[in-house]
Amino acid sequence: MNKDGAGGEYHMIEEAAAQKYRHEDKYLCNSMQNAVLKARAGAILKRDEHALEDGCYRVRSLYFDSAGDRCYYENENGVGERDKYRIRIYNADPENIFLEKKSKRRQMIRKRSCRIDEETCRSLMCGKTVRITSGMEEEQQELLLQLQGKAMRPAVIVEYTRYPFVEANGNVRVTFDEDIESSNDLDSFLEEKIRRRPVLEKGMSVFEVKWDEFLPGYIKNHIQLDTLQWSSFSKYYLCRKYNTYGGIRI
Repeated sequence: MNKDGAGGEYHMIEEAAAQKYRHEDKYLCNSMQNAVLKARAGAILKRDEHALEDGCYRVRSLYFDSAGDRCYYENENGVGERDKYRIRIYNADPENIFLEKKSKRRQMIRKRSCRIDEETCRSLMCGKTVRITSGMEEEQQELLLQLQGKAMRPAVIVEYTRYPFVEANGNVRVTFDEDIESSNDLDSFLEEKIRRRPVLEKGMSVFEVKWDEFLPGYIKNHIQLDTLQWSSFSKYYLCRKYNTYGGIRI
């Protein structure tokens, strides 16, 4: 895929600008389950046209938390309504950077997002206060105000490889997130390569299904395994919990 404008395209396929709540189901699966489900998804869904030639792209997010780790403990305690703030890039491309807020209301999610420049990103990476100006887009002003008003600070980097499939009917998005890794090299967020470590057992991945008002029956029936169980899995939570270096990848 042509790299020009790639960040904007990835941003669109991630639904980061969605202003309404969507359903989200998550499942942990092993390598065998992943292979079966991915084959089934490929048989009835379209491979996302903005993925790379091998059908995937690499996602890297810098998550924020409060001084008292409120987001972490809300995940641990299963709080039904919670928000997370993060900066996100794709395929380690620093030319397209997005500040995002993901809100969760039980099994419903909503994402808000805006582009930020590298200077703003680096200030946030260092925990500095960013001056909010009238020249900024309204969404950026609002997200920065929330981030600063809640005294959020950089906490952990989450990185993984995503294989995405889509279906216009129901605005369905099916993804397989593999090689989920964490890093506390926060200052290196925009670098091409950073130190990181896996947080799941080898071969384990996360299978996600997102949709709007309805999930078409033919999709629901085709991409499921009786052995799978719904999970409240949080990549952020596990990356915070197991973010110790032993078996580092570069």
